[in-house]
Amino acid sequence: MLGDLSGMMSKLKDAQKKVEETKNRLNSVLVDENSADGKLKVTLTANREIKSISIDNSLLNDAEELEDYLIITLNKAIEKASKINENEMAVAAKSGMPNIPGMDMFK
Repeated sequence: MLGDLSGMMSKLKDAQKKVEETKNRLNSVLVDENSADGKLKVTLTANREIKSISIDNSLLNDAEELEDYLIITLNKAIEKASKINENEMAVAAKSGMPNIPGMDMFK
């Protein structure tokens, strides 16, 4: 029984390591999103950290319009990045989890 527990603990540590490695890797996965007309472009990591925002000069004359563009485009980019992040983290967590009966929550 102690061997099983020791093996499970080792696998849990491996899973934790894989999750951390995946988090670090996702810092280099970039997600780009453009407004429908291309006047605004945002880039963020799959960990949802904004890396850049490019704004067409025509948007600088109307603060309200610019705010609308930012909200819509950033929300789309965050949604994309979140999906990538969630999928990658689930794979990392599942790959290192020990086989514990009744704990198949990652199916």
